[in-house]
Formats: sequence, structure tokens, C-alpha cells
Amino acid sequence: MSIMFDHALETLGLKLTESMREQFETYYEFLIQQNSVMNLTAITNRDEVYLKHFFDSLCLLKVGSFKDKKLIDVGSGAGFPSLPLKIVDPSIKVTIIDALQKRIDFLLTLSEKLSIHDNALIHGRIEEHKKLNYYDIVTARAVARLNVLTELCLPFVKIGGLFIAMKSIHYIDELEEADNAIKKLGGKLKEIMVYPLNSELSHVLIIIEKISKTEDKYPRSYGLIKKKPL
Repeated sequence: MSIMFDHALETLGLKLTESMREQFETYYEFLIQQNSVMNLTAITNRDEVYLKHFFDSLCLLKVGSFKDKKLIDVGSGAGFPSLPLKIVDPSIKVTIIDALQKRIDFLLTLSEKLSIHDNALIHGRIEEHKKLNYYDIVTARAVARLNVLTELCLPFVKIGGLFIAMKSIHYIDELEEADNAIKKLGGKLKEIMVYPLNSELSHVLIIIEKISKTEDKYPRSYGLIKKKPL
């Protein structure tokens, strides 16, 4: 376990049980093992994985409690941010959707190793997912530019729920680009939350509240979304 990680968790008011600590260590070891045969992360140093993947994921809790929430993680890759959140709050109802079967297979095995048995892991494209206006929280971490990402995520948020985009500190142009999509799809910018990972690096949570139902014609096909963003 990283000492840096422990100090970072204090800023969130989080104290891990011994079981949670073991789960994070299992996560780290399996991530690094599988990374040698498939591309899961460019970050492999223990302290950096704990800080830039695990702690970064848990910073979503700055938004508030996720207890018993239905959360879908779009393009989750190696399970960030949803699986670290699930470790610290097993009540979260996690769905992960990813277009690459190898990553879903990785997440299935990882979930078993973490003794997590109720994740919904879906091989597919989010724009083909059927549960529109359904989830309490939709998250995405560095998947696409925000104008594209908004159409891929916001239609699946229920009214009163949140779409939380995890972005770098250089987000302003993306947010301006996405303004029309946010409004057209039933969203309203609620808050921009800047948070430090360490003294040199900060990230941003762009928090969009769903205030009205998205029309059923959205999301469009990915090709069309990219070619003609809203």
C-alpha cells in the first residue's frame, strides 16, 4: 500500500478497512500482470497507479455519497473510476460497458479476484445500450472530447441524476464546444470541481445535472456523433 495514497485518502475523509487494502493491492498486482500482455495502462509505478488511477477515481466522492446509486462507467478500460468506487462502497450498483471484449474479460476476472460478484459487465458500444434516462450517475474518464462524450453519456442519466466527466485542467474549450449538446440532451452544467492529485497535478470533474428527458433519437451512431457533434 502506498503511503502517498493513505495521505491522499485523508483529504477525502476515507479510511480503508484491511479488506479494502487487500483488494487494492490485488487490483494493482493483477493490473500490472495483465498489462504485460494487453494495453491497459501507461502508468505502472506503484505509487503512481495508486495516486493517478485509484485516488483519482475516488475523487468522484467529492461530489457526494454514491450509496445505493446505479452507476454506469462508459469506456472504463481497466475499471476506472467504477471499481475503486465499488471497493470503498460495495452498495454502488456498477455497470461497465466497453467495446473491447478483452477488456471485459479482464474486468470479469478482476471482479472475481476482488470478490465482487454483482457488477454488470457489458461488451458493446454505449450508443447501442437500451437503458435511456435510467442511471443515477454516468461517468467517463478521458474517453473523448466533451461534445462527443456528452451525447454518449447524458441520454442514459435519469432526471435528477448526474453525468460526471473526468477531465484534465485544460477543459475550458471543450466545455464551450459542448454547451449546445448539454442543453439539447436535457442537461444543465451544475459545477466544475477542480481537485489536486498532488502539488504538481490537478484534474477536473465536470458535473452536469439531467433536468429533462433526452429524446429517444439520441445517442446517434458514433460515426455521426464524431462527424457532426451537436
